[in-house]
Amino acid sequence: MTVLKKVFSDKILQITFVITIISLFFARPRLEDINLHTIFSVAAMLIIIQIYAYLHVLDVLAYKLTSIADNMQKLNILFTLLAIIAGMFLGNDITALTLIPLYLNIAKRCDLPQILPVTLIGMGANIGAAFTPWGNPHNIFLVSKYSVSALQFFSWSLPYLLMALIITFIIFHFIPRKEIPRQDIKQINISLRPTIITTAVFALFFLGVFKVINVAIPMIVAIILALLINPRILLKVDFALLLTFTCFFIFISDIQQIPMIVSIIHTMINSESSTYFTSIISSQIISNVPATILVGKFTPYAEALFLGSNIGGFGSPIGSMANMLVLKTFTQNATVSRGEFFKKWSVMQFIGLLVLTVAGWGLLLI
Repeated sequence: MTVLKKVFSDKILQITFVITIISLFFARPRLEDINLHTIFSVAAMLIIIQIYAYLHVLDVLAYKLTSIADNMQKLNILFTLLAIIAGMFLGNDITALTLIPLYLNIAKRCDLPQILPVTLIGMGANIGAAFTPWGNPHNIFLVSKYSVSALQFFSWSLPYLLMALIITFIIFHFIPRKEIPRQDIKQINISLRPTIITTAVFALFFLGVFKVINVAIPMIVAIILALLINPRILLKVDFALLLTFTCFFIFISDIQQIPMIVSIIHTMINSESSTYFTSIISSQIISNVPATILVGKFTPYAEALFLGSNIGGFGSPIGSMANMLVLKTFTQNATVSRGEFFKKWSVMQFIGLLVLTVAGWGLLLI
């Protein structure tokens, strides 16, 4: 019952469901428009991520890095870099949900700044998640929709990652090196065998995403593994996201059959640049996952959509699901003013969006 309540209280799913129902009055969805490869890939990804979360792999890394930080600048650098790396493998949502409470617990004990580090952790999670096909669910859609090879995908994501890292390290330069007390390492035991097996399933998932094998295989294996480790892992899976993907495929299938709407959308995204900017702007309004599916159905410019949708995750709270989780997690765990956090977070987010938009456009033109 709790799972169903959580699923149907998801705001993005609610909005998507309503517009999908409205679209059914104009057309009927076609089965071939439902991208099962994307849905199965996202399902497998969400299950594997929850298994890693259950095994506390990220918690251990966070505590170990915290124990070696002796000043504020180093602590920010270590947590942000961990967020970037974790975002690559665990996605930005789980990274934000795990690292932000960990950092805030340390900050409250030692009277450390809370606003800037939490903002950097959230931004780092978005940066890292853009680097891999599974880091962001919409990247999985892009790989499936445009039959992108691993080599081609990383030829897009590596320059973006390097560009974002350069900007991040410029920010680090302005953080003061204020000394902080050394932190004790909290002992968390990791079950080695399940972690190794999960990593093997993750490798299988990698092959499935790029269609080397049928992606249903790693999805089924991931379900079996979760059941063997602890069936309650499956209750943590973000079923709302899966339903949102399904609703959007139905919605797009419907509007593809309305000539006037198709003509308008094609007019908006008739070039690389227009695809790039449309995906960024639409992400600010409807979030980058549904924006990618919407724009992706009407444009052949895969690289422009990749850059636009991932950069569009910055900016507004709705730009990406991770942004909303950052705000929610901060509100639940922080001791400083929520209003002050939101103002400073918004300023940094929109500055990041502006800088990355200009830099990303430069990458696209090269």
